Amino acid sequence: MIDSVLRGLRQPEYVHVLLNPLPVYGLLISWIGLIIAVILKSRRAQVATLALVLVTSLSAWPVYEFGQQAYDRVLSMTDEDGERWLDEHQDRAEDLIWIFYALAVLSAAAIAVPIKWPKSSAPLVIAVILLGAATLACGSYIAYAGGKIRHREFRNQPAPPKRPDHEHD
Repeated sequence: MIDSVLRGLRQPEYVHVLLNPLPVYGLLISWIGLIIAVILKSRRAQVATLALVLVTSLSAWPVYEFGQQAYDRVLSMTDEDGERWLDEHQDRAEDLIWIFYALAVLSAAAIAVPIKWPKSSAPLVIAVILLGAATLACGSYIAYAGGKIRHREFRNQPAPPKRPDHEHD
């Protein structure tokens, strides 16, 4: 059992699938917690949930990196439609990964800046909530294409058109 887990951790596609819920589901739970903390007007709860938003948005980085490393192996395992969904998934991730980093920076600022300037707390937290909503939408958009790569049962629409100029990394 332990040997199979360790073997899986050496495969980037396995690690990608293992970690990919963090920047979507983890962020969603953290974001909901932050909204509740704002409603409760608890700065301590806001700091705790901002830290969770920070960690879950930063988790997009290893998910992205392991996804990039896994591209060729996943490509060899999929069919033609899956290949097009894989390219779409990769393109979406490449285009939108920055929003996760921006949310991480903003979350860190919402934790640290109010230490010196307490009145900045509310606007920064509201900004994190708004950017968090946009980030969740982007994460869902990326994940939507990713779920269709190997899961034919989720393919309820045609695959994206094949891009003649798309180069495989």
